[in-house]
Amino acid sequence: MVIVMAPDATPDNIDSLVELVTSSGGEAYVTRGVSRTIIGLVGDVERFQNLGLAAKPGVSDVLRISAPYKLVSRENHDSRSVVSVRGVPIGGDNVTVIAGPCAVETPEQTLEAARMALTAGASLLRGGAYKPRTSPYAFQGLGEAGLKILADVREETGLPVVTEVVDAADVELVASYADMLQIGTRNMQNFALLQAAGDAGKPVMLKRGMSATIEEWLMAAEYIAQRGNLDIVLCERGIRTFEKATRNTLDISAVPVAQNLSHLPVIVDPSHSGGKRELVLPLSRAAVAVGADGVIVDVHPHPETALCDGPQALLEEDLAQLRDLAGTLAALSGRTLTPAPGRELAGL
Repeated sequence: MVIVMAPDATPDNIDSLVELVTSSGGEAYVTRGVSRTIIGLVGDVERFQNLGLAAKPGVSDVLRISAPYKLVSRENHDSRSVVSVRGVPIGGDNVTVIAGPCAVETPEQTLEAARMALTAGASLLRGGAYKPRTSPYAFQGLGEAGLKILADVREETGLPVVTEVVDAADVELVASYADMLQIGTRNMQNFALLQAAGDAGKPVMLKRGMSATIEEWLMAAEYIAQRGNLDIVLCERGIRTFEKATRNTLDISAVPVAQNLSHLPVIVDPSHSGGKRELVLPLSRAAVAVGADGVIVDVHPHPETALCDGPQALLEEDLAQLRDLAGTLAALSGRTLTPAPGRELAGL
């Protein structure tokens, strides 16, 4: 059950409702949006219905939601949400491109990749300072040194930073540098990490687990939302199937399904799903055409020497094609390619 507060509801109105619910044996989770506050209730629904919640001061509506994910469900929102990352919108009438190196290696490599991202029409810079890898012998990232490089490149280019956090203990540190926290496929059900990210006060990109159902994906998002953070972007990055021709199988149908079930923006990662450079542009085309709110792609100035995922990184000659296809398909569907914020680099 969810209580939707009126725009003029006071803090005392909210506090009294929380106290009423908890005194009746339930739990109340307060989520404050731009214009509305929502209180998610967990407990005996029949008992809640006897509390007269709809008549309490400051209450606009009381909704009984059938979906197990209360706060991220479309039943909770009349329209789909737009998440702002340092002023860059994801969702609504926008198609947003996020691009950058899979892993931060050096300042020069990261800055050059950021230049490539701008050429590709990106408005956000992705880059991994912490890398959860299947092999313990693979490159694990530069840690805080990588975060500092990303912050310096943001200062140079104006591109807000999206970077992965892999441990709940690191959330505060990563959030001090990043504009958006990414939770990767291997951590989709790391519930302590989800809760810590929800507490961090930064937008969160939540990648679908490689073996997760859509409901499990949305339930993971609920862990973040339950901590008072609804600035969540879902990322479909391919699931594990019997097919070995691609790194993962891009579940393109997950985009409209998740958009129908949840009010959260949904983007696609064509790089990690296809795993091959020649598949990234066709899968990006499919993603924008099916209605995704954006794509997140790997670019690298020298993919042949990349320490992580070089075979899927786009080359210089691919960048204009990505920008053009995203812009053209966005326009055909009545949407706009999100422009890069701040100052662009000379020559772009």
